[in-house]
Amino acid sequence: MSTETLASPRGARSTLSAVADEAGVSMSTVSKVLNGRPGVSLTTRARVEALLQDQGYNRRGEAQAAPLIELVFSALTTEWAIEIIRGVESVARENGMSIVLTQSGDRQSPGPEWIDGVLRRRPLGVILIFSDLSDENKKQLRIRNIPFVVIDPAGNPAPDVPSVGAANWSGGVLATKHLIDLGHTRIAMISGPDDMMCSRARVSGYRSALEEAGIPVREDLILAGEFLREDGIRAGRELLTRADRPTAIFAGNDMQALGVYEVARELDLEIPRDLSVVGYDDLKIAQWVGPPLTTVRQPLNEMAEQATRLVIRLREDAQNESLRVDLATDIVVRNSTAKPAALV
Repeated sequence: MSTETLASPRGARSTLSAVADEAGVSMSTVSKVLNGRPGVSLTTRARVEALLQDQGYNRRGEAQAAPLIELVFSALTTEWAIEIIRGVESVARENGMSIVLTQSGDRQSPGPEWIDGVLRRRPLGVILIFSDLSDENKKQLRIRNIPFVVIDPAGNPAPDVPSVGAANWSGGVLATKHLIDLGHTRIAMISGPDDMMCSRARVSGYRSALEEAGIPVREDLILAGEFLREDGIRAGRELLTRADRPTAIFAGNDMQALGVYEVARELDLEIPRDLSVVGYDDLKIAQWVGPPLTTVRQPLNEMAEQATRLVIRLREDAQNESLRVDLATDIVVRNSTAKPAALV
């Protein structure tokens, strides 16, 4: 049955009745499944979800419970998250909407309890940070006409997953090339997690810039972390206590770069005279540290705004949208980078 037919209340009731009959359950049980309420076994819930999809059921014609955009993070207490929230909130406000913040799961996917909550809240759309969605979750959201967009997906998103990211490979090239142009050849990198696409892309850009300049890539100068300040401290200490310490460090994000700053102070190394440091993201704090941090600007506000506009458009017309958007990065040169001491 087509979604146009189901847009009318009578068509919707007819479809739900048919689903209930075929599943061998009551209309009350179907209603519980649709609204994410408890009291339905996993087996029954899965059977009803499958029948709703087979019947082409879609809630497009029903009244919206609340004009909400749901924003889902694995961690809310970071400067990165605050920048994303600001961007989403500004577009939501322009459109007379509110946002609800949810912390759930990890950087790979929201926790299993999340889907029941979002089905009860019935937001206009969902924006997920880093995470991907299981096929089952995607099906549940689509049946209810709740569009979703992923910002900076952790892995390579499936073709049917709308996403907004940034040109991370180009950002890695920009950071490394800036240091090469200053005369550095012993350039270390502190990366993010290997299972995150943005982290792998930045490392790939770093490698490409070195290879293009004819500088051998030294694997011992590439250390991985979790995009945390503590990783910058750990990796920075390992790198800067070596006899042949690097003259420059490209940190995978600004928080790691701040960790490197801390280690440099401990070791009485002056930035940028003894060590050049480049970060990534251009958080507000990059301007406030001493010396102000050279960093790759990732357009976090713009990414969040684009994702919010996309999820609103998908709500209106899911068929006519580009599903992958990558925004440009650029480098913001401040006072944490200079020529290596040997060339001054």
